[in-house]
Amino acid sequence: MKADLYIRVSTDEQAEKGYSQRDQEERLRKYCDFKKIAIRNVIYEDYSAKTFLRPEWKIFLEDVKRRKNQINLVLFTKWDRFSRNAADAFQMINTLRKLSIEPCAIEQPLDLDIPENKIMLGIYLTAPEVENDRRSINVRYGMRRAVKEGRWMNGAPLGYINRVTPEGKKYIAIEQPYADIIKWSFETISQHKVQVESVWKEAKLKGLPCCKGQFWNLIRNPVFCGKIFLKGYKDEPDAIIRGTHEPIISEELFYDVQDFLDGKKKVYRTTVKSMPELVLRGHLLCPKCGRQLTGSASKGTGGRYFYYHCVAPCRHRFRSDNANRIFELELKKYVAKPGMTKVYAEVINTLYKQRSNQSNDEMRSMTERLAIIHTNIQKARTKFMTDQIERSEYYEYKKECEEEVERIEAKLIARAGQTEKIDGILNKAIENLVNLAELYDSGDNLRKRRLISSIFPEKLVFDGENFRTKRLNEAVELIFNVGKGFSENKNGQTKKNLDLSTSVARHGFEPRHTEPKSVVLPLYYRAILTFLSNGVQK
Repeated sequence: MKADLYIRVSTDEQAEKGYSQRDQEERLRKYCDFKKIAIRNVIYEDYSAKTFLRPEWKIFLEDVKRRKNQINLVLFTKWDRFSRNAADAFQMINTLRKLSIEPCAIEQPLDLDIPENKIMLGIYLTAPEVENDRRSINVRYGMRRAVKEGRWMNGAPLGYINRVTPEGKKYIAIEQPYADIIKWSFETISQHKVQVESVWKEAKLKGLPCCKGQFWNLIRNPVFCGKIFLKGYKDEPDAIIRGTHEPIISEELFYDVQDFLDGKKKVYRTTVKSMPELVLRGHLLCPKCGRQLTGSASKGTGGRYFYYHCVAPCRHRFRSDNANRIFELELKKYVAKPGMTKVYAEVINTLYKQRSNQSNDEMRSMTERLAIIHTNIQKARTKFMTDQIERSEYYEYKKECEEEVERIEAKLIARAGQTEKIDGILNKAIENLVNLAELYDSGDNLRKRRLISSIFPEKLVFDGENFRTKRLNEAVELIFNVGKGFSENKNGQTKKNLDLSTSVARHGFEPRHTEPKSVVLPLYYRAILTFLSNGVQK
């Protein structure tokens, strides 16, 4: 008789139980010598026995199917070396017996021709499967317990790296520069002015190694704000656990981005992605037909030439480098009126105080809302305990309430940590406003486009020599002395309403219409805030 020896061991078994391939081989060879069985081949396997999709076993099976009647036996020490899945084991035994090969465990011998021995075979095969299942359950519960304690149990997500403490405990730590890029991505999305896909492309250019699908999963993952999602199991619902790792972003920022992605936030006009040579694309109207201009490059003998052009039948176009140059020259004419920087600072401080009062009112409102939610949860728990509502209804309502509580608490924590002083930001903003042209020249393409949108809420029209627009940002008109600026009463007192004329005495960004417009002081505040929030202060 001839036999192949099958020797299998997995790493955890070898470490925990003392199994070794040499020990198994020694026992199998002694058995063959005693039984006068010739050994054709020795198969070494280092793989789990949960299935028969094992590299060496697949090679063995293909060999015996191709070269039939070469062996009579396949020997192993115990049945758990053969398989740890009873259903698959019985099927494989039938396959081998059809090939006239008898599987045999030398330490648990069974004559499978005797029907009653199949009961014993079932015990031998089921016992290791039960052991595997029990171990799997223990590992699952252990991992869930660790997650409930705030530990991240999977591979470190992008922006983090796996580390081990001197005591041997594993944790995830922030990894640069990916963490800064992820933080930038969240902050940019929260401004609601740039498309998510554009943010992803910009993040890739900055060095973030992920595809678009991975990026969408990334901005949905609460791990970056210090929390871990725990999927529901049996009677336990899904839960968000506060992690022990260091967050990359604040909870308020994370939930603000989630509200935007879920459509709960108002979406403002997004910034159109454009090349540096076409920085004005999306901001220009055709002087002939009034449609929005686009831009593209044309190949010539001297290289590529960029043009702003109309897609309408009028086919109007002009060189982008000339238009960009004239725009930059006109922007240099924006010089702050003496004394207006002080007025600007006073207005912003007044506005900030108003917003602080409003913020305090919002915090009181959120605190009251928290009390209402906790009362509602208590009422729902009482109804559940008295069988007035079903278990599923109670857990669903509780989950919704807990999610709302998480978001409200995140906003309260973030606002509680805000400083009451804006002197540093304000001084930087004023400094940049005085040097607006230099700020535009030194900025990247995205910064330039934000500045253009802030200064010119309406589209621009370029006639080849000058730019025109329907209106400027009211704050810009006042700060840079465009138009009349502040008008006064005869007795020298400032009016309650600010009369802003759109007539411009000099060439350059001339308004297309000359009808006067009356703007109340709160509108001026909002105009300044818009100008401040679009990157001027950075």
